[in-house]
This record gives sequence, structure tokens and C-alpha cells, in this order.
Amino acid sequence: MKSWLKVLLASLLEVFWVIGLAHADEFWEWAGTIIAIVICNYLLIKATSTLPTGTVYAVFVGLGTAGAVLSEILFFGEPFNIIKILLIVLLLVGVIGLKLVTDDQKEAEA
Repeated sequence: MKSWLKVLLASLLEVFWVIGLAHADEFWEWAGTIIAIVICNYLLIKATSTLPTGTVYAVFVGLGTAGAVLSEILFFGEPFNIIKILLIVLLLVGVIGLKLVTDDQKEAEA
């Protein structure tokens, strides 16, 4: 379970650094973006030491993509599109499905 929390936190940080790449203008915004990238990658590396790399990457990208799209809609004026939201829901169903069928035996042994 600890490794999945690392993946979740890395996904949240991905949302921040993706927004930073798109919207950073000042030194401190760029510094925060770089720090988020470094911590995000560190957490992913640690998570893949106990979880399957392919599953971790799929969950990370799925959650990060959903978060980035929703953030753009909620905070940056991206137009709301029901098809886009339905596709994000479908993506999240796939991510949840991957998490549910992933064998956590390796993590339990660690």
C-alpha cells in the first residue's frame, strides 16, 4: 500500500509540473516545477522497486493526465467538453482496473 501512495503522490506532482511547464513565468515558478519533476521521478523509481513498472507507469500517466485536464478546465479557462470528461472517466476506470488486478505480492514481501 505504501508504494501505491508513492504513485498517487507522484501523479499529483505530475499535475503541478505539467501546469508549471505550461504556465510558469518567474524564477520561483520554474524552480517549483523543477523540484516537482525531481521528486515525482524519485517517487516513481521507489514505487517500481516493489510494483510492476508497466502498471505503475500506466496508473501514473492516467492519473496525471486526468488531473492536468481537469485542472486546465477548472483553473485556466479550458472549455468544458463532455466527450473529454467521459474519456477521462474511461481512462480512470482502466487505471483502477489495472490497480485491482495487479499482484501486490512483491510489495507485501518488501
